[in-house]
Amino acid sequence: MLLNWTVMILYNYFSAMFVGPGYVPLGWTPEKSQDCMYLQYCKVCQSYKAPRSHHCRKCNRCVMKMDHHCPWINNCCGYQNHASFTLFLLLAPLGCIHASFIFIMTMYTQLYNRISFGWSSVKIDMSAAKRDPRPIIPFGLSAFAASLFALGLALGTTIAVGMLFIIQMKVILTNKTSIESWIEEKAKDRIQYYQTGETFIFPYDMGSKWKNFRQVFTWSGIPEGDGLDWPVRDGCHQYSLTIEQLKQKADKRVRSVRYRAIEDYSGVCCPVTKGVKTFFTTPCTEEPRIALSKGDLILATRGLKLVAPHLYVWLKFSVEFWHLITSYASFPRHWMYGEKILISAADGGIRERGWFPRKCVEKYQHDSETDQPVDGEKKSK
Repeated sequence: MLLNWTVMILYNYFSAMFVGPGYVPLGWTPEKSQDCMYLQYCKVCQSYKAPRSHHCRKCNRCVMKMDHHCPWINNCCGYQNHASFTLFLLLAPLGCIHASFIFIMTMYTQLYNRISFGWSSVKIDMSAAKRDPRPIIPFGLSAFAASLFALGLALGTTIAVGMLFIIQMKVILTNKTSIESWIEEKAKDRIQYYQTGETFIFPYDMGSKWKNFRQVFTWSGIPEGDGLDWPVRDGCHQYSLTIEQLKQKADKRVRSVRYRAIEDYSGVCCPVTKGVKTFFTTPCTEEPRIALSKGDLILATRGLKLVAPHLYVWLKFSVEFWHLITSYASFPRHWMYGEKILISAADGGIRERGWFPRKCVEKYQHDSETDQPVDGEKKSK
């Protein structure tokens, strides 16, 4: 039975790793040219981002129905491998529970055969069993220590991976991804902040948990659809989610604040020369740092906590999503995230994004009306 667990776990693990999530074809455009106005354009892939797709900077491609980039499989979890990845998250805890049961029973029986009870003491002799039958495999002190260590690993894996499986099943039964859940939360916050009166309805929830489940898990193992076009619920537009993303991107631009570098920064992870607090509060995230030279202009988009408290609680239970928490939910006071405006940016060039010490910049005052802070900026700082 342990061999069966091992085979199924490894099969789904390597399937999720090597099959991959599926990528939006390079240069992809929608069939109707007028639909391009509802989509974001990816300069790296030189194509439009299909609905439910996002660009992964680790894979350097636009991933279809991207859930997250998983360091365990060194690949993204998305359209094609979502089922394999979720089955791996299910089978790994089940196999570890079985292994934990074996470890516990083994240690119990071996210790029971080596315990001597006295009137005033209890002695454990690990050299040999006191009773027959003697074990087929010798069980000494080193074997006991190894079994205890393995039991701890098995229980830890069961808890960590099991909670991640629960999180994945929650989003699958609502036909969402982790990124789409985050987009939905931001949509509610945006509507509440601006009091627009609009209502955002997630378009891909079919209204039935079974139908949502069938979007990912099929008997053939091949998910439904082609990863580019998705069925939507009644009353929703095919591009309802992408339109909301464009609104959030525009809102992010409005809330951003322009800063100017007053000190040089080399881009190191933990700068020693920028103060003790800056050194010890460096963001625990895989996102890059950007080097600054005195006089550089930076468009800051993050500075303090922006995530709703209930979303933070929902995410913090997942070991794998720890980088999401540190990236989006807990921004140190002494660091900021933004885009360095390069000289070529005026001509539509690429902007360099990353973290930088707050000590190295000051707010940039400009005479133009577009550079003056608005109410939204005060909320985001």
